[in-house]
Formats: sequence, C-alpha cells, structure tokens
Amino acid sequence: MIESQLFTVIVYTENSVSLLNQVSIVFTRRGLNIESISAGPSSIEGVHKYTITCRGERSLLEKVITQIEKRIDVIRAYLFTDNDVVYQEVALYKVSTESLVDEPNLEGILRRHNANILEITRDYTVVEKMGHSDETQALLEALQPFGILQFTRSGRVAVTKGSEERLTNYLIDREALRQERIEDGRADLS
Repeated sequence: MIESQLFTVIVYTENSVSLLNQVSIVFTRRGLNIESISAGPSSIEGVHKYTITCRGERSLLEKVITQIEKRIDVIRAYLFTDNDVVYQEVALYKVSTESLVDEPNLEGILRRHNANILEITRDYTVVEKMGHSDETQALLEALQPFGILQFTRSGRVAVTKGSEERLTNYLIDREALRQERIEDGRADLS
C-alpha cells in the first residue's frame, strides 16, 4: 500500500469570482480533504496565489494538478513536498488575562515558544505564534491550563526553495513561444 503524505499545492490564477470554489471541487471529486488553504496576491501584479495543503498519494495529487490546470483562469499549478518549500503559519490565542496575571512562568512559556503578546485588556490577552503547525499546536497545549477563549490558525503560506520563481520562468517561456508564433505568421490568440 502506498503511504499518504502531506503535499503543498500552489496554484497561480487570475483573480476570478468562484475560481477558488472550482479548484476546491477538484479535490472533493477525488475524495481528498484540504487541510489548509491560504489565498492572496502573488509577487506578479494581477496574479493570485492559492497555497493548499492536502494529504494523499503523489500519483493522485498529480492528477489533481492536471485537472486544476484545465480551468481557464488558472495560469499554472505546482505540487511540492515539505522539502521543496519554506513555509509558516500564524496562530492567535485569546486567553483570559485574569488567569495569566498570577502565572509566574508566563514569560518563560512565551519565550520558549517564541510567541508575542499582541493585545492585553482587562478581560483577555491575545498571543501570536508563527511557525509550523506542530509548533503552534505545542503552544496551544501549553496555554490550555489558562483557559483558551479563542484559537485560530492560518493556512500555510509558502515560497519555493531555489533562486528562481517557477511561474516567472513559465510566463517567460510562454511569451517567447507566442512571439515565435507571431514571427512565423501563426498568430496565437491565447
């Protein structure tokens, strides 16, 4: 039996209504659960980036990439393992200020987990932690005795390892091909 592993799928798109829904349906149809998703602008003006994490077999996720790329507003999609990307998540924890006031080791807990206090009010304190999901989970467990009022963790944000952006290279190659077709008299309408 082939073992399931966590993959990061990065999808570059135009900013179109309902495209995120169309992309997520590709996963659903294959019986895959999206573990996290983050969407926002990329470094290229007018191009948006979805960063999706999903557990599955490589061969199945390669088929997902092929299906995603068939969407008209999708520019390109890529499949990565954790070794291929640098990634982080952000977690916010809201804890009762009253429960923290008498804790002599609070500063030690926050330092050990490399966390920051974002806001303190009479009623609550908001703590921020950036890191991998196991790190944000560890701080959640450390703060449990103080009574977690709210907790949220973002989806993964990631950049590829290496000095070149794959999408930039793809767009350069595509433009060169288009120019070549124009020069050959085979105008490309795409």
